[in-house]
Amino acid sequence: MQGLGAWTPPGGTLGEIVAEAAQRAEALHSRTAELAAQARDASPPPAFAPALRGNHVAVIAEVKRKSPSKGWINPGLSAGEQAAAYASGGAAAVSVLTEPAHFGGSTDDLRAVRERVSLPALKKDFHVDPVQLLEAKAAGASAALLIVRALSHDALQRMTDAAAGLELECLVEVRDAEELDRALAVGAEAIGVNSRNLETLTIDSAAAERLIRLIPNGIVAVAESAVSSREDVERLGRAGANAVLVGSAVSAASDPATAVRRLAGVARSGRG
Repeated sequence: MQGLGAWTPPGGTLGEIVAEAAQRAEALHSRTAELAAQARDASPPPAFAPALRGNHVAVIAEVKRKSPSKGWINPGLSAGEQAAAYASGGAAAVSVLTEPAHFGGSTDDLRAVRERVSLPALKKDFHVDPVQLLEAKAAGASAALLIVRALSHDALQRMTDAAAGLELECLVEVRDAEELDRALAVGAEAIGVNSRNLETLTIDSAAAERLIRLIPNGIVAVAESAVSSREDVERLGRAGANAVLVGSAVSAASDPATAVRRLAGVARSGRG
């Protein structure tokens, strides 16, 4: 990755969660053989990126109980039932937050989603060690989130290589142009633009539109955070987003199927 700027470890909320994720990953190492066997035996999951390609902005609906920015959103949420509602509302894929301490999730939520719906499932977590990708594959994930800010240049390459070896897709998350360059350098086929700075938890509502226009044609572009209305989806569709990832708005809805349906079916333009 010659020519890219120096990387420093993340601070703030992201730094705290990444440190905790590294501890969780270390605890997983003792289960490597077990997870490898489960991954070998797992049925091939539905493809993630191809499900997001089309003439309309795909909706990736998220199973999300709480977050550092909002606190509790839906503490009693059943992952399987929520995913089924999303599917009936027209979601193209389901994102499952599996981080336990700050988001109230677990890998069991991912398994419940895979058992209940046939949609592609994204394991959304703070993945810093290849053993976590093995866990994702074993649990039936179609893809796993990789946050560029959370990984050094070499670590990002190791993680993308490990995912490729497992035939696990990645959604590579960026928040600025330099991080986009890093995602492109490792050959990302699906790039998420997060409007929220995970270190400070502040929102830059223009970030997604600005960066999505810089993503080359042929790479799936996903807008993350600050999406709650059809108008938001229309605006991002005009910028060329292939998909939007919607968490709080659909997880908090009393009728999640209707909440997803209101966001689905928006025509996209801009990028190829």
